[in-house]
Amino acid sequence: MSRAPRSAAARRNWGDDESGTSILHVDMDAFYASVELVRRPALRGLPVVVGGGQRSVVLAATYEARAFGVNSAMPMAQALRACPQAVVVAPDHHAYHAVSQGVMDVLRSVTAVVEQVSIDEAFLDVAGARRRMGPPTTIAEHIRTQVRQRFSVTCSVGVAATKFVAKLCSEHAKPDGMLLVPKEATVAFLRTLPVGALWGVGERTEQALARWGVRTVAEIADLDVATLQQMVGKAHGAHLHDLAWGRDPRPVHPGHEEKSIGAETTFEADVADLAVVEAKALELADTCAARLRRAGVVGRTVSVKVRTSDFRTLSRSHTLVSPTDVGREVFLVARRLLAGVDLRGLPVRLIGVRVEALSRAQDVPRQPTLDEAVDGPGRREAEVAVDEVRARFGRQAIGPATTAPGSRLSVSHVR
Repeated sequence: MSRAPRSAAARRNWGDDESGTSILHVDMDAFYASVELVRRPALRGLPVVVGGGQRSVVLAATYEARAFGVNSAMPMAQALRACPQAVVVAPDHHAYHAVSQGVMDVLRSVTAVVEQVSIDEAFLDVAGARRRMGPPTTIAEHIRTQVRQRFSVTCSVGVAATKFVAKLCSEHAKPDGMLLVPKEATVAFLRTLPVGALWGVGERTEQALARWGVRTVAEIADLDVATLQQMVGKAHGAHLHDLAWGRDPRPVHPGHEEKSIGAETTFEADVADLAVVEAKALELADTCAARLRRAGVVGRTVSVKVRTSDFRTLSRSHTLVSPTDVGREVFLVARRLLAGVDLRGLPVRLIGVRVEALSRAQDVPRQPTLDEAVDGPGRREAEVAVDEVRARFGRQAIGPATTAPGSRLSVSHVR
């Protein structure tokens, strides 16, 4: 869910001229929480929070929970202090991906020019669909109706001349709404917004601008570029000035290319036993590899993230000779990286494994590993077989492998 700054003035009717407004931004409303309410209708109307244990973070919250100040990415312990009566639901990522895929199929039935940017949002360029389906707002209402009827969840849609403004429109349309900003009204719309609404304005940039008395998009637009560049840097200043005037030439790029695939977990209690940390890294490597295979990609760089009990976060990475989508290969690199992390004797709070530098698997000739050259190419085939079992019977049907004494891994076990 979006937590970008909003403006009450921006929610008004900006006119109905749809010429030049072919960009749509579709954003699901409280997506994870909405999917859970479909699965658990008895929870409707209650403050529901999707997340893990108290040491994890909030993935999503219903609007009833948000009324108490609960937001995504908030630590669960803080969320439960803000809303003690919240109903906490453990996440089911398989269910979320299934609904997401269905929603994206709806969008691609409208136009092939769809750029999925996350599991619950996408940009569309509907210029080519207007003759067949009507003006952009009609297409937006069609999408909202189809998503509601087919999946019982809602989405908000922004309609504008650029991607940046379309995204701002969908944020101001939430929940379950649509907002059109005609091309000629773009600058007037932007001038109603706080400076934090601009892409690239984080907390530090916002504070830097505030020291100069700049708090609104209108004030940025009214500055000359050279002055703004003195405040926040040359490239950043030019970028913000362009956005303040509605200049965003980026087209909608069909498809969605993941830049990295990873998984991480926060332990329920800080862990001093490195064997336990290593076992969790094995599980995360297994998860990463399965996601790589499902996405049809391979990765060349493996990285690990470790957060110690004093909240210090350490990262290490290693680039492979050949890209991989095999869990065992990912784990062996991750284990070596973990061994090189100086924990200063502190227990571990969080562990993460990520695979980066992705390429489409079909475009990369696969080189056999040393193990495969000796034992035959059975490791990847075994992991693919596990994928198939989990697809049929659920992820819990087969557990991840466990580390055995020495450098080899024990066989995965059936539950």
